[in-house]
Amino acid sequence: MNHGVGARHREQPVAPTTPPAAGALTPLARVLGWINSAVLTVSMIAIVAACCVLTSAVFLRYFLKKPTDWQDEVSVFLLVGSIFLCAAYVQSQRGHVGIEAIASLLSPRLNHLRVIFCDAASFAFCAFFAWKSWTLWLEAVIEHQTTFSSLAPPLWIPYGLLAVGTTLLALQIVVQLWAGVSARDERR
Repeated sequence: MNHGVGARHREQPVAPTTPPAAGALTPLARVLGWINSAVLTVSMIAIVAACCVLTSAVFLRYFLKKPTDWQDEVSVFLLVGSIFLCAAYVQSQRGHVGIEAIASLLSPRLNHLRVIFCDAASFAFCAFFAWKSWTLWLEAVIEHQTTFSSLAPPLWIPYGLLAVGTTLLALQIVVQLWAGVSARDERR
């Protein structure tokens, strides 16, 4: 996505901008593409389900005067899962932060270096975040942690969704970083 100075308006939908990974990462890139497509479909269903849950909560509370206490947690779990699981798909479309405002001001070589730098910094952050998410998940599983509501769903569910989503995001960034570095090496 280019929102900066000199942004070009496209008439056709934007195709995934992840160039095919060279060498050993080609199978990973293909698997991630398949996983991203599947997760996107599941996440769309989860968002619709969260809308239905919240709508039913409003109907039950205000029209039928029935108390509800589980809808908020269920909808939060659905939304958290869809947001984090779709992060890798969004990255495959280059929809995350990339300091695009200065892209048109840089030479093609400097712009390529900017993309590689942004990918490397993003990977470092996402890899750390994924690692911490997996430690939270493991702790929640071992200690049988639950929320404090009357429904008391296990916390390993949102932590697991968070861990899987950030891991997929880190892997997607690795594929794009490798493709960017490989493209740079081919230009020399």
